[in-house]
Amino acid sequence: MEKITLSAKLAQITDFWDPKIVAELNGQHVKLAKIRGDFVWHRHDDEDELFVVLKGRLIMHLRDGDIELGVGDCLVVPRGMEHRPEAPEETHIMMFEPVGTLNTGNVDNELTKKTPQRI
Repeated sequence: MEKITLSAKLAQITDFWDPKIVAELNGQHVKLAKIRGDFVWHRHDDEDELFVVLKGRLIMHLRDGDIELGVGDCLVVPRGMEHRPEAPEETHIMMFEPVGTLNTGNVDNELTKKTPQRI
């Protein structure tokens, strides 16, 4: 067991939309990411996702409206719900997802990280 310093882990992340695994518990990965700009519309048929904003602002676009999150806010996107994250400025997020969850869900493109790095 070791302490995880989120700021130190985030300092190791240099690319946007490239989530890194920092911990695992109860079949869940805890991931950190730096994001900016638009992501791709996607869904996760079998997994819920929890997003926590550590720095910046996250807009979660949903087919029936948008939800804006600021520092200290979190949101659970239920399995099967199509969504598209957007960060108007550099934003740092923490995510909780079942092990094996692809960042782009049902979409396979240049943003897909099939084997996220553990830092």
